[in-house]
Amino acid sequence: MTLKIADASELAAFLAANPDVRAVQIMITDPSGVLRGKSVRREELVRLYATGRPVAGSILGLDITGEDVDATGLVWDTGDADMCARPIAGTLRRSPWLPAPTGQLLLTMFDGGGAPAAADPRHVLVRVLERFAQLGMRPVVACELEFYLLEDTGGGKLVPAGGGRASERQKIDAYSLTRLDDLAPVFDEVYRAASAQDLPAETLMSEYAPGQFEITLQHRDDALRAVDEAVMFKRVLRGVAARHGLVACFMAKPFTGRAGSGLHVHVSANDAEGRNLFASDAPEGTPALRHAIGGMKATMAESMAVFAPNANSYRRFVRQSYAPTAPIWGINNRSVSLRVPAGAAPSRHVEHRIAGADANLYLAVATVLAAAELGIRERLDPGPAVEGNGYAQVTERTLPQTWQEALERAAKSQFLRAALGGEFLDIFLAIKRQECARFSAEVSELDFAWYLRS
Repeated sequence: MTLKIADASELAAFLAANPDVRAVQIMITDPSGVLRGKSVRREELVRLYATGRPVAGSILGLDITGEDVDATGLVWDTGDADMCARPIAGTLRRSPWLPAPTGQLLLTMFDGGGAPAAADPRHVLVRVLERFAQLGMRPVVACELEFYLLEDTGGGKLVPAGGGRASERQKIDAYSLTRLDDLAPVFDEVYRAASAQDLPAETLMSEYAPGQFEITLQHRDDALRAVDEAVMFKRVLRGVAARHGLVACFMAKPFTGRAGSGLHVHVSANDAEGRNLFASDAPEGTPALRHAIGGMKATMAESMAVFAPNANSYRRFVRQSYAPTAPIWGINNRSVSLRVPAGAAPSRHVEHRIAGADANLYLAVATVLAAAELGIRERLDPGPAVEGNGYAQVTERTLPQTWQEALERAAKSQFLRAALGGEFLDIFLAIKRQECARFSAEVSELDFAWYLRS
């Protein structure tokens, strides 16, 4: 597929429509899914659109805390050389939540020879989509984001946002309309900001835990656009929440004993005429859908380092918590990791439920689609669908239980090496290994609470 690099006409239209915007924040998504960048003046944009912007390549070799990871080969091995960042079409938008008139622009990286930078996660997704195109298929994707809205009560203690007494805020109250009413000013502004950025935000609901919510984004037959929009929408949520004195939290498991937050990826595939190849009056869909599920199921364990990329990620996988714990599939069943939702035949698709809200969106979607492509190409059989309580039917744990185990499985995975690219996988693992070592070495308050006087 052709990379959609923005051209000068898009910039000219934006500048004409926004004469008061004096600065634009330019942003690159790093391998951990963190947006990093800088603010440029309005006058600099013409040159950026014409020739790109030199950016230190080490921006793609940082860990989640922003510290260099020398083992990526992107820091001192290259003399911290510049790469060229180019604007992504359709992402130059106004940021209405910021007090000063400001725009934002997503960028993607290219190396010194003009080739797509191996460490840029967006290029990983592009390569996966090219393999789908070779099958004559076009993925249709939607991202469903779960998150918490939290407020600081003083001393850095974060509690669920919303109205009512403190004790009332702690009750479950799933699907609560009252919680939506309590935070209506926040969500009204979220939808206005999304509309200003042409982001297709749809259904809002109060999730299973206090302060937890979910907003769905519209299905797109352009998977790259769908993920760009999801990246931008997470920024909308963070920005609007901060404007209201709140924190939009995408940690996989921010509270012990409360539900974790997932990233649910909805996938189907169209043929060249735009027909859904998964569509069927049968609730389990077509053979192509079942083969896609077969690929997702077969590769899930070795892909967990992508779907659960942080230490906190593994605290989310708890039985009967709406977080799946095994590579199983079912029809109209939320106790499984691969769910075929109910609905009319033309809407038939699979919902991949294993990734956490902390996953890199480009990598999570790329890995899901690569698994689907593998399953379709090799006609993998997913086995029988699970009926009833999927948690009760899992007799052994086949997914990695710890961050360290997941990294070890990923390092041995030929599937991930092919799906993400060998160079990218090595860079990603170098970053995550450094994070894992640093996290494991840290002495926490729990160390003192458990061991100080024992």
